[in-house]
Amino acid sequence: MRRLAMMIATGLMLAVLPLAAAAQSGPFYMVENGQQGGPYSMDQLAAKAQSGALQQTTLVWANGMADWTQAGNVPALQGLWQVTQTPPDQPPTLPETQPTNTPTTQPTGNPQLDALAEQERRDMGVPATNQLHSGAMHGATPNSIPGGQLITTKGLVEMVQRQMPYALFDVLGSNEMLPGAINAVGAAQAGNFQDQTQQQMGQFLNQLTQGKKDTPLVFYCLSVECWMSYNASLRAINLGYTNVLWYRGGIEAWKAAGFQTVPPGQMQQGQQPQQFIAQ
Repeated sequence: MRRLAMMIATGLMLAVLPLAAAAQSGPFYMVENGQQGGPYSMDQLAAKAQSGALQQTTLVWANGMADWTQAGNVPALQGLWQVTQTPPDQPPTLPETQPTNTPTTQPTGNPQLDALAEQERRDMGVPATNQLHSGAMHGATPNSIPGGQLITTKGLVEMVQRQMPYALFDVLGSNEMLPGAINAVGAAQAGNFQDQTQQQMGQFLNQLTQGKKDTPLVFYCLSVECWMSYNASLRAINLGYTNVLWYRGGIEAWKAAGFQTVPPGQMQQGQQPQQFIAQ
């Protein structure tokens, strides 16, 4: 844990390392147009890779994987983009019943993070909504988000450990934040998806991602009882970003796992100061 905290503090977040060979055969689930699809066999995934529906940046999950991961980082899938496959005469038949947005089977490699993940995913009796929350920002939240994915501390830790590229946004604006986070307090505002905040956020994210709508975007605030990151995630989803990750546990879960926070404004080496403050 101490070694991981040192990795985070030095800002090693850009290279990509291979996943452990836990999930080798599937079946796999994948994010399609902001929604979960699957399960898919390897033959079905090969057809999707050839058609372009499955790309190396597409988020996938299979039993044995800790959380959603970019397909290009899964060893069992890397060969899909290295050989030419003959597409089937007909597209594969999708199952009549789609699974829920969150896989229910998780590995137990780290008991502390596994237990924490259960708390971060717990159902608080609040239905998911695709509308911006306009009430009090402190209160029970849903355990899923339409068009996006809930990521736990365990999933975020794996992204850091594997040095996967992503953008991390702090929408709380307190006296502490996660290392490498971008101040994006303005993105939490209530309103609608045609307001000035939405327009300004669209310009900011477009510049930050260089127009790549499949860039993984992670939004967090204080805890599972904070709507601010939910609003920010919905705004990004409605801007057309396909890999939006809502870190529901936020700062409280991060600290509960034993990881460090940093004061606002403390930049990692080589990092340029960036922030989104809606006008």
